[in-house]
Amino acid sequence: DYEGALGYYQQVCRGKEKVQGKTHPSTLNTINNMAVAYHMLKDFMKAEEMNRQALDGYERSLGKQHRDTKNCAKNLAILLAQTLRDKEKTRELIKT
Repeated sequence: DYEGALGYYQQVCRGKEKVQGKTHPSTLNTINNMAVAYHMLKDFMKAEEMNRQALDGYERSLGKQHRDTKNCAKNLAILLAQTLRDKEKTRELIKT
């Protein structure tokens, strides 16, 4: 149940942000998981917001070539493609 998972992720994320910081890979993984849950719940605006937050954090903390950064970028590209928004950005993200 994605709604239940989302509540759990939100609670975990708050704790991780306090203890580990907003750009710690573990915190970013939780934010990325929240993006997936929002996507599955068809809350595309919130999914995109969370995905962009995670991607920005991954790029800053792990670099653009790290596998987690690339996976997050692909998730965002899929979301954008499914919602038919920003085709140029989608192509750019798929190439990373």
